[in-house]
Amino acid sequence: MTSSASRKLTDPLGLFGGTFDPVHFGHLRLAEEAIGHLGLGGVRWIPAGQPPHRGTPQVTACQRLEMVLRSTAGNARFSVDASEVEAAAPSFTVHTLERLRAELGTEQSLVLLVGADAFGGLPTWHRWRELFALAHIAVSHRPGFPVEMASLPPELAGEFASRRLADAGDLKQVPAGGIITFSMTQLAISATQLRKLFANGKSARYLLPDSVLDYINLNQLYKSP
Repeated sequence: MTSSASRKLTDPLGLFGGTFDPVHFGHLRLAEEAIGHLGLGGVRWIPAGQPPHRGTPQVTACQRLEMVLRSTAGNARFSVDASEVEAAAPSFTVHTLERLRAELGTEQSLVLLVGADAFGGLPTWHRWRELFALAHIAVSHRPGFPVEMASLPPELAGEFASRRLADAGDLKQVPAGGIITFSMTQLAISATQLRKLFANGKSARYLLPDSVLDYINLNQLYKSP
């Protein structure tokens, strides 16, 4: 039996889930910088079909999937997983990771990409402690504003202290269980902001890819009722 320190793993695979309502340059830049900072072999985008932590999106899951497909089409290191959109059940992260483990095997290093705000709310996620047995967690933060244990809920601060990885190279040594942080270029763009712009008939050009903007305009998405 091979030890975890000596077995050969492929490059870690980043997993980027979200509502992407709509996808924008902030999302794309996070995925791109995660590849560089963490040495990922690629990023698999996983649009949520029925997001459990927010109300029903204004546009359909298939429309959000199409926008992600359009935005990622030009990057060979990006792939898109439509399984959550096609499923009839809510998109809980732990279920997604269990599905991917069954698909990719136990030795593939998986890295769940989350923002600092989402990470702080991790204890509210369904079966959140089980996530560490299934994947590493990489937390993006603003430059100069690292993730601090004092800002985390006590139960999460304990996990952060015991699981934190000092180097991205550690992601290759075992397939799951670590927490690593990385800073990314701060882009002050949010999906909420974009939906408001569209609802008010304002321009959102240069905040999201033209291919996504064209799709939104063609289908009259996010217009006020």
